[in-house]
Amino acid sequence: MSKAFTKESDDGDDLPEGATPIPKGSPNYVTPAGFQALQDELRQLTRVERPKVVEVVSWAAGNGDRSENGDYIYGKKRLREIDRRIRFLTKRIESAKVVDPAAQTNRDQVFFGATVTYANSRGEEKTITIVGIDEANLDHGKISWIAPISRALLKAYEGDTVNLRAPGGIEVLEVIEIRYPD
Repeated sequence: MSKAFTKESDDGDDLPEGATPIPKGSPNYVTPAGFQALQDELRQLTRVERPKVVEVVSWAAGNGDRSENGDYIYGKKRLREIDRRIRFLTKRIESAKVVDPAAQTNRDQVFFGATVTYANSRGEEKTITIVGIDEANLDHGKISWIAPISRALLKAYEGDTVNLRAPGGIEVLEVIEIRYPD
């Protein structure tokens, strides 16, 4: 099929499925560890994975009929996926604004990079770390700085109560502890 008939994203961001877009006009905040992880993934794709797939596709192309050649067809598909991810990572790295939470001087208030322990209205305590969009991982308690809970907690002090607008209504959260890495 001609490339003229394939769907490209309108904004050219090549946003992978499940990835969160950066809000218009907002910086792409990222911790030093998150920035390193983006760079490591890009390096792995460009120096290891892509060359291996190119080698398989080249070998498969030399086998003749490409229309029924699974190695060729799936290799080309994987190359497109890798190239899309490389473009995405390159754009995210170029737009990244690295913020080191260890350098935070105002440690008694919630800012980017803070680890916050809070209690909800049922008395359940939870601990989250506010990180960049690409670093968010709910299973590890890492929440994006644009998430509603992060927005509610930002600029709060220990002992403050904040209102979180949740689907079930407004929930009151009490900030118990704020920590930053050393």
